[in-house]
Amino acid sequence: MFKTLRNAWKIPELRSKILFTLLIIALYRIGTAIPVPFIAYGDLLSTGVSEMFTTGVFGYLDILSGGALSSPALFALSVTPYINAQIIIQLLTVAIPALERWAKDGDAGRKKIDKLTRYLTVVLSIITSIGYYAILSNLGAISTSDVHWFFKAATIVTVFTAGGSIVMWLGEKIDEQGMGNGISIILFANIVAALPDNIRQYVRGLSANTEVATWLKWILGIGTLLIIVASLVFVIYMTDAERRIPVQYAKRVVGRKMYGGQSSNLPIKLNMSGVMPVIFASTIVSVVPTILAIVESARGKQFAEKSFWGVVESLFSSTSALYIILLFVLIIAFAYFYISISFNPVEVSNNLMQQGGFIPGIRPGKPTAQYITKVLNKVILMGALFLSVVACVPHILNAVSGGLLGLIAFSGTTLLIVVGVILETFRELEAQMTMRHYKGFLD
Repeated sequence: MFKTLRNAWKIPELRSKILFTLLIIALYRIGTAIPVPFIAYGDLLSTGVSEMFTTGVFGYLDILSGGALSSPALFALSVTPYINAQIIIQLLTVAIPALERWAKDGDAGRKKIDKLTRYLTVVLSIITSIGYYAILSNLGAISTSDVHWFFKAATIVTVFTAGGSIVMWLGEKIDEQGMGNGISIILFANIVAALPDNIRQYVRGLSANTEVATWLKWILGIGTLLIIVASLVFVIYMTDAERRIPVQYAKRVVGRKMYGGQSSNLPIKLNMSGVMPVIFASTIVSVVPTILAIVESARGKQFAEKSFWGVVESLFSSTSALYIILLFVLIIAFAYFYISISFNPVEVSNNLMQQGGFIPGIRPGKPTAQYITKVLNKVILMGALFLSVVACVPHILNAVSGGLLGLIAFSGTTLLIVVGVILETFRELEAQMTMRHYKGFLD
């Protein structure tokens, strides 16, 4: 990995891409520290804002924002509105024929869909900003200056909306001129930046717990570390796993030369969809807790434990069985959905036939497409189960331990994001290097 990075640094074009990506990450991290007008930052600890956004689902959203959510900053919304907009547009692409035609219309259609996604991101940023302002206002985190409340609200909502739009622009700039996927790179930077603080909070919380014996605290701490290391090894191994379909190329004579007659394979990655199903599913299941928190803030008090909304709130907590089951099912569903719009077995079959390739024992054309689809469905299922297990097991362990293992509640999801981003980025680096070394490739 380090050798690949060192070799890529020697290539001027790749070096500029890497530096541009690092510049965008630096700009983003600066944005997570820029204060927002009319926020009483000195009273955040006493108002309970920091506590609210460091536990449960909001703790996960705070990790994805790099800590900008718990200490309201310009980029507090992070990439959440952009991800939500992409989810909605991709779902509507299946349901609305016009969007489906755009999706199949090549670059022109993709540009239209991207434009629509940007508009929807701004709309979702406005809605999210209003809800976030309501939470801050009812927690008493808005400064008590003489400025009219409407001007305060308009300013804060506008700043948060602008921040969400800028984050979207930064992510797209990484896609265009940088290295890797923009959203994934920003999420990766946020998780790494928030990691030291999360570990410190976990250690402090475990040490302050007087109901747990000292020897049990040591066991929990060492056990958490071992679980994370084992998960890291497992995620790396499964992410690189693939199913290889053998492909044989027929011999053909062109002029005086004979081509073909070679054996190759069609690799199908176990985790073709990467971390996107986990990100999409986590975003969907966090919608209900977010709405309930906004409503609670507007009421100025929490729902009664035995009331209808109180029961709903407990059902959608990160340690509830319903939350874990929904996350498990949605990850599998999004894995199939993501592959269905990004991998076309019929197109792969036609390309093989045009190149004189065939799968041994399978006739070219429709039978080949059917065989690839059959293999693909099995691989997707295994990959989706892998993602679901890694994302859900930490929640189960946290629920069983009664919240004592709070550090690993979202470690599965964040681990998938970190490992996936690193591996995908280095694969792109290797591909770019291969394209630029024609002499060695031909030799």
